[in-house]
Amino acid sequence: MTGQEAQAYIWSLGWERHVPGLTRIRALMERLGNPQKRLRFLHVAGTNGKGSVCACLASVLTAAGYRVGLNTSPHLERFHERIQVDGVPIPDEALGRLTEEVQKAAERMPEAPTEFEVITAIAFLYFLQEKCQIVILETGLGGALDASNVIDTPDAAVLTAMGIDHGAILGRTQKEIAQAKAGIIKPGGTVVSMGGCQEADAVFRTVCRERGAELIELDRSRLSRPELSLEGSRFSFSPYTDLRISLAGCCQAVNAATAITTLEALGRKGWRISSEALRKGLSSVRWPGRFEVLGRNPTVILDGAHNPQGIAAAAESFRTLCPGRKAVLLLGILADKAAEEMLDPLIPLASKAVVLRPESPRALDPLTLCDLLKARGIPAKPAVTPEEGVQEALREAGPGGMVLCLGSLYLVGQVRPLLLC
Repeated sequence: MTGQEAQAYIWSLGWERHVPGLTRIRALMERLGNPQKRLRFLHVAGTNGKGSVCACLASVLTAAGYRVGLNTSPHLERFHERIQVDGVPIPDEALGRLTEEVQKAAERMPEAPTEFEVITAIAFLYFLQEKCQIVILETGLGGALDASNVIDTPDAAVLTAMGIDHGAILGRTQKEIAQAKAGIIKPGGTVVSMGGCQEADAVFRTVCRERGAELIELDRSRLSRPELSLEGSRFSFSPYTDLRISLAGCCQAVNAATAITTLEALGRKGWRISSEALRKGLSSVRWPGRFEVLGRNPTVILDGAHNPQGIAAAAESFRTLCPGRKAVLLLGILADKAAEEMLDPLIPLASKAVVLRPESPRALDPLTLCDLLKARGIPAKPAVTPEEGVQEALREAGPGGMVLCLGSLYLVGQVRPLLLC
């Protein structure tokens, strides 16, 4: 099986008609010899910031000399980005070979696994094959019933910023969503929580107490006010001074502090992570498509923010890093998101908008999005193709102007290669 054939098989599986649960992934892992039981994990869940925290953890642990697996979703440009070892995506040969192995096991199951369950199985097999010493494992959706939760107690479970997303599946309130995310908390485990949401924090404290898990909440008093620029952030997190992270945006210092708190918990368990590795890892971390600056004439900023909390954070970062400026929005939103709520913080920042359809069957119709923007006083026009949208946004911004592309990771993945050409 080639890499392309592997992807075709994976996407053929879907997930919409499946009942959420761990029955299928447990059965699949059993047929594959339970590779996850021979791996060590950091398990990361949350509404926003979990990808950046995963990237920070992976970069620092790699700098510390460990062989590190990283499993995240979705990808930006290539499927292979979802499964990495020491920052290198899984090669076609391994993807094809391991997908074929998983397919053979899946065909013996009474109920076919979902695409995410198959991807999770492939990742575990690859990380075991590559002798990874630790795996940074991001949940796909929620926590309790997410396929990634098939693992035993991780070295640490990490809970990042909480918000409301995927309400039809996870719940309509902060409490319900936090209860779903808290599913990754295992009896007797270690839990690191970013905090900042009272309802969610109360849930995590209760679940940790009930399950006998150690809870470490981010101590924000240790974090100095960061110096922010489009090149990244400079901050101190006592006792570490003058730290630099190569990710822009107002939230990245908090994300990095959450990663540091997790690494300190690992240190108490015997992992060796020097301050030099910490500095090197943070300064070199890369996480494309998250308030990423591409081009300076005009300045183009890409952010995969795809829910109201993420959009609000992107808007805050733009106001802080580009004070007094307005941008041409290059926008695309999924229909199952709270589109009107997502638009509200962007309106004061926008001069006009170019609207694209993200590459997803769940995409909101561009004409509908244009109407929502026009009703709020923002001139908006649809573009048929990503190429057309990028060219139109650049033309409208002009030399010295600004383009802000956001609304969906699918959209950012479509336009990013065009801006790198």
